This record gives sequence, structure tokens and C-alpha cells, in this order.
Amino acid sequence: MDLKIDKHISGQFNKELEDMLSHVLDMGGIVEQQIAQALEAISQYDSKLAQKVIKEDEKINAYEMLIDEECARVIAKRQPAAIDLRIILAIAKIIADLERIGDETCRMVRAAQEHFNKTERQFLVDVDHMGQQVLQMFKAVLDSLARMDSEAAYDVYKMDKKIDKAYEGITRQLMTYMMEDPRSIPKIMDVMWATRSLERIGDRCQNISEHVIYLIKGKDVRHTPTEKIEAMLAAKK
Repeated sequence: MDLKIDKHISGQFNKELEDMLSHVLDMGGIVEQQIAQALEAISQYDSKLAQKVIKEDEKINAYEMLIDEECARVIAKRQPAAIDLRIILAIAKIIADLERIGDETCRMVRAAQEHFNKTERQFLVDVDHMGQQVLQMFKAVLDSLARMDSEAAYDVYKMDKKIDKAYEGITRQLMTYMMEDPRSIPKIMDVMWATRSLERIGDRCQNISEHVIYLIKGKDVRHTPTEKIEAMLAAKK
């Protein structure tokens, strides 16, 4: 797999970094499937699939440990400098966010698991709609990493506002419903926690987009105004 890593890196070192990035994409593929199956489990009231989603988290954790070990081994063996170290640091940050997305996906399924019935269908439809947006955001950020595309990563960065807006809308709807029918509070709170997990996954996708930009451009864009990010990307084309 050609991940377009800078050509100045020695051939063997380049191969090691490409292998690590390939493992990151493999890990991301498992997380993507986990999110998709979680949304299907919720929308179809499928408790068996929900349990499969939770079980899948073991694979994600194993990948994180594997790639962490690879990063440590390369640092110890190669003593990378500057741009080489930047790539390794970005990889370490990306897999940490991937692992946390896996955790949030499990929390989402567990929160909704008690309500695989039609009582909360009207709310679970909204959760699924938001979830599909989050899934598309995750796919896009994974694709930006695979293609080493900083502009595509920035497009993902901006998508988080749409996720936040969807979360706020669903939360207002749920709060109104609970005030009108206090007996619904326990059930609706579970739906709310599931929605909160989706919002956090969106945040993690935005984090990964920042790491991708850092990996490619060497610029830490965390806590940076959007106009400065855009100026930086435009200046380095």
C-alpha cells in the first residue's frame, strides 16, 4: 500500500512506517464496521448483534497495543528525528482516538440495549439519522488518512459542527418529552446517553482529522481558528 510517506526516509524505515499506517487503517476498518453494526443493532432492536459489537472491542484494543509496540520499537531502533518522529507521534494519537471511538460505540449500544422495542422508535430513528452522519464522518477521515489528503481531513474537521447541531436538536426533543411525561425519564435517559456517545465519536473524528493534518503538514492545528487553518493549507499547496 502506497501511503505517500516522504521519500527522503530510508527504504527500510519507510517500509516500517507504511506497515504501521497500514495497521492503523486496518484498525480503523474494524472500528468502522463496529459503528455500522451498532447502528444496525439499535435500529433493528437486535440484542445479539449488540453483543457482537461489544465483543469486537477486544480486537480494537489488541490493535492499539500492537501499534503502540510498533511505535515504541521504531523509536528505539531508528531514533527518528523531526519529520520521522512527527509521523510516529501522529500515529500514536490517531490510534488512541480510534480506541476511544470503539469504547464510545460500546457505551452507545449498552445504553440502548434495554430498549430494543418499538416504544422508543421515534427517538431511535433520530439517533440512527445522526449515527449515519457520524459514520460518514468517520469513513471520510479514514479515507483522508489513506490518501494523505490534508484538505479532505479539514473537510472532516468542519463536519463536526453538523454533528453538534444534530445532537443539540435531539437533546432538546428528549428534554421536552421527559418534561411532558416524567415516567419516561429512565428510558429516555438511555437514548440520551446513546446520542451523547455519537456526539463524542464526532469529536474524536475531528481529533483524528487534526492529527492527519499534523502528520502531513507538520502543523498542530488544535485550538486553532478555522481561518488560520485555511490560510495554512492554502499557503502550502
